[in-house]
Amino acid sequence: MKAVLFCRVSSRDQEDSGYSLPSQEKLLKEYAQRKDFDIAKIFSISESASGRYQRKTFNEMLDYVKKNAINVIICEKVDRLTRNLKDAVCINEWIKENPERQVHFVKENCVLTNESRSNEKFIWNIKVSVAQYYIDNLSEEVKKGQKEKIAQGWLPTKPPLGYKTIGEQGHKIHIIDEQKAPLVKKMFLLYATGEHSLKKLVEIMYQEGLRTRGGSQLVKSRLADLLSDPFYHGKNRWNGKISTGKHEPLITKEIFDRVQQILKSKSTPKYSKHFYLLRGLIDCDECSGLITWEQQKGIMYGHCNHYRNCSQVIWYKEKKIERQVIERLDKLRIRDTRIVEWVRKALKESHQDEIHYYTSNVNELNQRHDQIQNRLDKLYDDKLDEKISEEFYQRKFKEYSEEKEAILQSMQKHSHASNKYFELGALIYELSQRAREIYEKATPEEKRQLLNFVFSSLRVNRGDLIAEYSEPFIPLSEAIQFTNSSKVLNLAKSHSEIFEPSKTLENTSKNRALYPAFDAMLRR
Repeated sequence: MKAVLFCRVSSRDQEDSGYSLPSQEKLLKEYAQRKDFDIAKIFSISESASGRYQRKTFNEMLDYVKKNAINVIICEKVDRLTRNLKDAVCINEWIKENPERQVHFVKENCVLTNESRSNEKFIWNIKVSVAQYYIDNLSEEVKKGQKEKIAQGWLPTKPPLGYKTIGEQGHKIHIIDEQKAPLVKKMFLLYATGEHSLKKLVEIMYQEGLRTRGGSQLVKSRLADLLSDPFYHGKNRWNGKISTGKHEPLITKEIFDRVQQILKSKSTPKYSKHFYLLRGLIDCDECSGLITWEQQKGIMYGHCNHYRNCSQVIWYKEKKIERQVIERLDKLRIRDTRIVEWVRKALKESHQDEIHYYTSNVNELNQRHDQIQNRLDKLYDDKLDEKISEEFYQRKFKEYSEEKEAILQSMQKHSHASNKYFELGALIYELSQRAREIYEKATPEEKRQLLNFVFSSLRVNRGDLIAEYSEPFIPLSEAIQFTNSSKVLNLAKSHSEIFEPSKTLENTSKNRALYPAFDAMLRR
């Protein structure tokens, strides 16, 4: 008679202790040889297989024996064949369809047939129920351990790309992978610019050297999953819930939020075979439609896409429009070096008011943080004293914890803004003075970022560029236009005392009676 062998190893411990698949196969082959069975096929399920794959293999085995009229199934024990009642019902139905069908359990010295006695069938059902109980209990213990791991702030599974796991069994934690983390961080920063599609980013990161743990190229769907994983900014996502993690964040929440905004946007970056420097940056002044760019004989041309029946049919060379862009950047530069120094002094003075503003806000947030912490401490004491129910404790604990986290994030933003305010103002000013130089040395992607930052609108009207500066550069451009005028420059050269205080006023006395002598040094 023909027979099939069914082997299963469900844990690494079983495999290490002599219950490996080759060991089972050897045992079942020897049994089949003693019983004079001809082995038609061997079905095996390893410990690493998912539940779906195990179910699939079991169904394939049943379909195979039915299709090939095989009446004997040989396995090691009951719990090697099935561990749930659903599969047991399938085996019972298969046996009842033909009185010659048999299931042999080698180690239990038992053969199950349609003619088996009632006590043998009863023992079979008991063993299946015990196996089902074992699986259910194991599932409960695993879920309990995962829940405790999450409560401690650690993800109970492998971390995403850019992190690695260290520690012993039961005490494993996740730390930053020094080799892959810089590449993953660059991946987020590139996508946050809004200049790259997912398909293009896959190519860029592959060229940069980012690989999966198996050494393969990241696919587009996997890249999207990584960009959506809150683990990178310090959060754990488990069973649809987000909690605070103890691992070190790889990126800031601001960058993560920016990436999510681009991912969910209807106007996400599209893959393009050719790179056009000014694509999507310039509109037609007449119809407000985007200027479309095409390559003809190696030269980039732009033309209106005739939105709303536009009358402009002129084609513009990209180089000609780019020269006009550079001219607008150059108009932000102050020509007189003395006025440059005065602008720098004004920036330093304006920083003092911002420091006071942020300091007062941070003090208020600190007070609110202390109040929330006191409430959490009192809530915990009430729980220990059994003054409140577990449900009430969990609900209020979640509420207070979320508010506390929001306050900490606000404090971090204020602190960061306070430290960066003067630096940002100074950088915007330095950028305005070196915009042309920076633009000419930048890569094409950096040029697009610079134009997006400096200009709020770029339009073209029959070959002439109309540029509007973005909000940080509007007052600066107006001041520069005024200071660059010949009248002001001549006045500055001939009447320096108008702009700078006399050295005779450098009296540092704190006597209030002398304050009027310092009118020329007041801020405004």
